[in-house]
Amino acid sequence: MVLQQDSKIPVWGWADAGEEVTVTLGDHTAKATADANGKWRVDLAPVPVGTAPLSLIVAGKNSLTFDDVLVGDVWICGGQSNMEFGLYRGDHGPADVLQANDPQIRFFTGEKAVSLDPKDDTKGKWVLCTPNTASWFSSIGYYFARSIRQKYNRPVGLIAAYWGGTPAQAWTSMSALQKDPPLTNYVDAYQKLVADFPAANAQYAQLQADFQEKQKQYVANWPASYIDAMKVWNAAAKQAAAAGQVAPPRPPSPPGMPKGPQPPQGGASGPSVLFNGIVAPLIPYAIKGVIWYQGEANANNGLEYRTLFPRLITDWRERWGEGDFPFLYVQLANLWAPQKKPSEGGWALLREAQLMTQSLPNTAMAVAVDIGDPLDIHPKDKVDVASRLFLAAQHVAYGENLVYSGPLYDSMKVEGNKIRVSFKSVGSGLQMSLPPWSSTGVLPPPPTELKGFAIAGADKNFVWAKAEIDGSDVLVSSDEVAEPVAVRYGWASNPPCNLYNKEGLPASPFRTDDWPEPQPPAPAPAKPTTAATPAPAAASVPAAP
Repeated sequence: MVLQQDSKIPVWGWADAGEEVTVTLGDHTAKATADANGKWRVDLAPVPVGTAPLSLIVAGKNSLTFDDVLVGDVWICGGQSNMEFGLYRGDHGPADVLQANDPQIRFFTGEKAVSLDPKDDTKGKWVLCTPNTASWFSSIGYYFARSIRQKYNRPVGLIAAYWGGTPAQAWTSMSALQKDPPLTNYVDAYQKLVADFPAANAQYAQLQADFQEKQKQYVANWPASYIDAMKVWNAAAKQAAAAGQVAPPRPPSPPGMPKGPQPPQGGASGPSVLFNGIVAPLIPYAIKGVIWYQGEANANNGLEYRTLFPRLITDWRERWGEGDFPFLYVQLANLWAPQKKPSEGGWALLREAQLMTQSLPNTAMAVAVDIGDPLDIHPKDKVDVASRLFLAAQHVAYGENLVYSGPLYDSMKVEGNKIRVSFKSVGSGLQMSLPPWSSTGVLPPPPTELKGFAIAGADKNFVWAKAEIDGSDVLVSSDEVAEPVAVRYGWASNPPCNLYNKEGLPASPFRTDDWPEPQPPAPAPAKPTTAATPAPAAASVPAAP
């Protein structure tokens, strides 16, 4: 495992009531006595970073020894499917998987659990970073850890807390949701889950039995062509594994795979159920901070996210009791058809809520509106996302004085028929530029004009605008608007943004107005998954899907 350096190190567990427990890590020792429920905890004194492995010994009536324990930085990788997105699936995945062999990077993945009450334990284990283990772990997490290793030469532990297709309210405790009146709908939904649990639990065993029977029938009806394809794939996968190569893609399953019943606790999107099942068991493990990529499942309610997302961050910090630890997150990438109208909305309100969340201390946002895939909610460029998160970490978590963000809207001033928009985080200056990645593999030609800006008068009718860089500002105008009052930039799900600073970091979409905006229609978000897409690996033809 990896323990957090320069921080008190909580170690906790269970014993007989009244049993005395002694915990030793290197030359640090602490003692505790189990309470009436058998629970105990000690807080070891801080240990400086070091690459030499230590032993962690927990001794009571019996003794447990954990060898090869490193002290470094521990980061939680949280969110939904874009954080869960495995290393091998990215554009650079196959090559980078083979290079992912660093025993000073360790991964911890607990069980994916839905719970109506906070759990105090999870099933999981720490594993060393190898091509096999890294292939299925978070791509963003791996690249982020690799950057820390290269820059600071310290061990890194990554803890997975992600589940595809899940909303922020599922990752927030019930006591936190109860604090904000705008979130009481989730409190009501949770109370209904609790009330319905006895009946749902009574039916679950039969529903599960029915599902297993359907699975057997499904497998029994597999076509011979699929079975033959799986045999060929298994042979190729074993050969690739023996040669240290990445296996070919697994053949797609035949149609008609049955769907399992919803657990009696409800699905993975229920209020607080993932905080209870996944996050609560991790507390109070000492951490450096959190990297977070989530929001697609809340994209149809950006106004609510203004309250919900900061509440989640504050909730986690209060629960951990480590103060305002760094919380670094990714703004939603561009998706769907390119913007045609000057102001389309769509995911813009959710991105605005993410932008506003930077008002919390020790937070930072990595803009990704330029490196998405219009046709895929899971863009394959996770290298640049992780790089931008790491820039934020260098400043927020490691105290570096550097440009870590692209231009952020600061203020506006009407100057005749133009509006002067001023920015923060301009770095060496503003420029037009290209994204570092394109889903087609072909970057557009160099820009000749700023795009993505729209302007409106008092009638609130936005039109496309002419935009010119003037020092650290942008002058925005249109012949159609004689008396402008508001500017918007990138106000769409997939806007044509090309404003950057000279450090190559993109500007965040923004608006200067606060006019009421219609919520976008709910998209069809990715369904919650039961696990990250498994990495290709050698296996026999499965007996069940």
